[in-house]
Amino acid sequence: MRPIDATPLTRDGNVLILAYDHGLEHGPVDFAGRPESADPESVFRAATHDAVTSLAVQKGVGEAYYPSYEDDVTLLAKLNGTSNMWMGEPDSSVNCSVEYAATQLEADAVGFTIYPGSNNEVEMVEEFREIQEEAREYDMPVVLWSYPRGQGLKNDTSEDVIAYAARLGLELGADVTKVKYPGSKEGMAHAVEMAGKTKVVMSGGSKRSDEAFLQSVRAVMDAGGAGLAVGRNVWQREQPDQILDALERVIHDGQSVDAALQ
Repeated sequence: MRPIDATPLTRDGNVLILAYDHGLEHGPVDFAGRPESADPESVFRAATHDAVTSLAVQKGVGEAYYPSYEDDVTLLAKLNGTSNMWMGEPDSSVNCSVEYAATQLEADAVGFTIYPGSNNEVEMVEEFREIQEEAREYDMPVVLWSYPRGQGLKNDTSEDVIAYAARLGLELGADVTKVKYPGSKEGMAHAVEMAGKTKVVMSGGSKRSDEAFLQSVRAVMDAGGAGLAVGRNVWQREQPDQILDALERVIHDGQSVDAALQ
């Protein structure tokens, strides 16, 4: 496996994944505020921005749209997912193999979700083992969506829980682990420390104001995080390029929020 910083998934060691797996995970509700965002073409165009180091999509979207953008976009194939209509204990079905992602989609990296704390955790971790080991054979980076969730969890964004989620990425062999923001720079620093050599990125979450969103991203970078995996806070905006310009300044250029907003 190449060092992660030598792969297309990073830019000078930092990561900005534009996530667009929401059509499966959340359904049409996420496109309601900006209906044109339901068209993957618009998000692929946004992903050509220099700030974006990869675009995360499910298999079908990659098949249909990536061939037109393969020269300008780094593709991260999401290998599992679950619709919002699923009402059982948190789980995620495997819908694409590493081999298919590498040879048919021509993806540069793969991503996989696990729900630590779910009654289905054991099965999901075993599935992750298979894709992580196969990804090594194809020299592909692996991004882990590590989202604690389930009956036994009272607070899935507490500092200790997020640090545990980040640690699981290291223990299971992820190159990058995506976690939710624990609410403070100190909490994120704890998660980064627990992740060791695995890069930690923040989940973008629901759409917020430019300033509030960028403040949390700045806190992640100041805590030693590698960047961000963001969807709605980019493509739900009327002008995604503007927020991507600001994210480039914060994540890749190390600028302050005030400078980025200007």
